Amino acid sequence: MSDQVTRFKAGKMKLEIHSSKQAAGASAARAAAEEMRRLDRLDESLGVIFATGASQFETLEALISMPGLPWDKVQGFHMDEYVGIDENHPASFRRYLRERLTERVAMRAFYEMDGNAAEMDRFAREYIGRLEVANPKLCLLGIGENGHLAFNDPCEANFDDPKAIKVVSLDEACRRQQVAEGWFAKLDEVPKQALTLTIPTLFRIPKLIVSVPGPRKASAIRRTVEEPISTSCPSTLLRTHEDATIYLDPDSASEIQNLVSLL
Repeated sequence: MSDQVTRFKAGKMKLEIHSSKQAAGASAARAAAEEMRRLDRLDESLGVIFATGASQFETLEALISMPGLPWDKVQGFHMDEYVGIDENHPASFRRYLRERLTERVAMRAFYEMDGNAAEMDRFAREYIGRLEVANPKLCLLGIGENGHLAFNDPCEANFDDPKAIKVVSLDEACRRQQVAEGWFAKLDEVPKQALTLTIPTLFRIPKLIVSVPGPRKASAIRRTVEEPISTSCPSTLLRTHEDATIYLDPDSASEIQNLVSLL
């Protein structure tokens, strides 16, 4: 079935509504692949930040299936990890990225976030040091049901955060999302803290590819497009980024369809 695509903008932010979550993920992956190839041709650094979660399933699967990408030059990072979770736990983002990315493509390097670091402040400084050296130009991310970017929930988000990385407390909406997506059996199993890149760190990345499929994200997308820019819905700030594109399916776009029909 051909992919019917609707494209529009909200502020500087670009949005694409695709015919299915598979089509949206494939389009996001093509955009990521094109940027990787462009950076490689320019002999630019190939630092890439990867997101995790259900929103990334189709994008990552399509991306790693593409032939000829310069994975051997990529220095990969991820944007967040639970504090205190075992790296082999089914919900661990380290495990997620091993299974869906780093064990399936031969990257130059991948730097994992350690939510069990004995000296968290020291680990955080070293992680950001590696990130600054790699100078990433591309970030694949999602949007949480509460509008969070990485684990910058409304209660913790700071658009002018002086820190590049920090330990945050997760709000109940965020933790309930993790249960709803099947990563944990019940709410009290979800860690209450996480290590995350902050919003200024993410917004220094020149190109953001944002995959947001599924009906549970419809309200967050409506808020991202319509609400005033504020930390009450952190993803509203995407409307100010110079090169951010959100890839949607009919479910995640369902609450903005009336707006789109007026364009």
